Amino acid sequence: MPPKPRPGAPPASARAGINKDSPHLEPIIAFYIFLAANVLAAAFSPIQDCDEVFNYWEPTHYLNHGNGLQTWEYSPEYAIRSWVYVGMHAVVNWVGSLLPFVNSKAAEFYFLRVFLAFVCAVCETRLFSTISRTMNPRVAIFFLMTMVFSPGMYHASIAYLPSSFAMYTTMLGFSSFMDWQGGIRTAQGIMWFAVGSLLGWPFAGALVIPYVVEEVLMASITGDIIEGMRRVLDGGVRALIVFGVQMFIDTSFFYHKATSVPLNIVIYNVFSGGSKGPNIYGVEPWHFYIRNLTLNFNVWFFLALGALPLLLVQHTVRQRTISKQTLLRGIVFLSPFYLWLAIFTIQPHKEERFMYPAYPALALNAATSLHILLANFGSSDPRDLVSRIPPKLKLAIVSMSILATLDLGVLRTIGTMTAYSAPLTVYSPLQRPGVAQLGDNVCLGKEWYRFPSSYHLPKGVRAKFVKSEFSGLLPGEFSEAKVGFGFFPGAWLIPSGMNDENKEDPGKYTDITHCKFLIDSQFPSIPATALEPDHVSDTNTWEKLSCASFLDANETGILGRLIWVPDWPIIPARFRRKWGRYCLLRRRD
Repeated sequence: MPPKPRPGAPPASARAGINKDSPHLEPIIAFYIFLAANVLAAAFSPIQDCDEVFNYWEPTHYLNHGNGLQTWEYSPEYAIRSWVYVGMHAVVNWVGSLLPFVNSKAAEFYFLRVFLAFVCAVCETRLFSTISRTMNPRVAIFFLMTMVFSPGMYHASIAYLPSSFAMYTTMLGFSSFMDWQGGIRTAQGIMWFAVGSLLGWPFAGALVIPYVVEEVLMASITGDIIEGMRRVLDGGVRALIVFGVQMFIDTSFFYHKATSVPLNIVIYNVFSGGSKGPNIYGVEPWHFYIRNLTLNFNVWFFLALGALPLLLVQHTVRQRTISKQTLLRGIVFLSPFYLWLAIFTIQPHKEERFMYPAYPALALNAATSLHILLANFGSSDPRDLVSRIPPKLKLAIVSMSILATLDLGVLRTIGTMTAYSAPLTVYSPLQRPGVAQLGDNVCLGKEWYRFPSSYHLPKGVRAKFVKSEFSGLLPGEFSEAKVGFGFFPGAWLIPSGMNDENKEDPGKYTDITHCKFLIDSQFPSIPATALEPDHVSDTNTWEKLSCASFLDANETGILGRLIWVPDWPIIPARFRRKWGRYCLLRRRD
């Protein structure tokens, strides 16, 4: 248990720097704000990563509709994706399909996205409420601002990815560890991190380390080691139960062989070498995440980096009234972000989605920094230089700085939404009666990695690949054979042509003459090649059913790539965005 305050010591709220006059926002209002932001993302956010489609949307489509594209990760030979995670989402879609307004596969796609938006909003609200109670209501409001107005959360909040799922459970785990009201919830916190790690992404478990260390330190300080061990053991038992259920379902109902998906993921990502392992998909320099987080969180990222130094300065130099326990808790609250950033910075293979589980930690750090800075900037102590600045000028400086940060986040979010949303819109003509027939193929060439999933195709219409300049391993198709005992034979039948070395398999391609429809793009900056001809201009063979604008990043200046820039005549041409076309084509009879 935490040590009791000394007689005559200020109350816990004062020791933590909480002012009863601090601005306060009711959790239900915060929930509505989080939900509104997430639903907007569900409706308009483009899919950032082809892994989201091929490793999660497509297996879910197989469970819901009996067919889908299959990556090598789902082959029983490798088994590094959990069907439990996919199955949970397939159940949500099945329930959604029973509703009268979810009357198409495309509607199922957006129904699941809105469901993820709701779950994320619940988790965000839980952490917001905890921060408000245990730290400061003002810190909670800054946390909300960081989460709602950051482009990174625009993608992560509704992404169908284990890293986003781990982000949800991270928020619940943080809330459990931070909130000591009514008792210490170590076991509950460990359980949430276990759920995120075992059902989602195993590496997310690293975020629990500072809290476990705190538990050990506090047990040592208070001498209550037995009780501390009991709480940790309780959490460990809960984690083992989650692991057992996950392994039983994956083994018995899907892979039909004893397998531990979390263990397989760790072995592949950490212990693979040579021509295997994640590095074959590309490596990035050490500063990749600094650049990426600057784009996705702008000023908030730098505030997050400064949180721990500011907290230490506040305690040692400013000598604010704060107990040792409060300082320790503050360090524990702020350290997960630094730990996560350090771990993934030293990994050669880097991707934006790897940062998703730590986004709430980043927002908490940024909110803490801003709170400390504003508390000192607003000082009226005559000994402080800032006390000589007129209050109205202070208010103007603070307001303009925060508004500029929020506006920058909004402009980048709108820029992303308007620049890259074409793949989610061009498939809509296929839903019209008489356009697509049973057995038609929609083919993907150089645009294979932007395919938004089979949920955007009518029933009986399949996605196929035609050869392009890409020479890696493309997904195959889940077997639709009705063999053996069980409901989903495609999950345990070993597919042909799979490997874990990204080696091309010619069997994954279809001859273009078998394509009734074709997805193609046309960019002024990208010349046509023999393997990637300009099908959009080949009007003798193809007719355009639907075309949408897509940002030509090679021709657009850095400003237009970073934020939304309106196509107004008053904007100099060099700052405006340049466009290509993204089209759905139909073969002429």
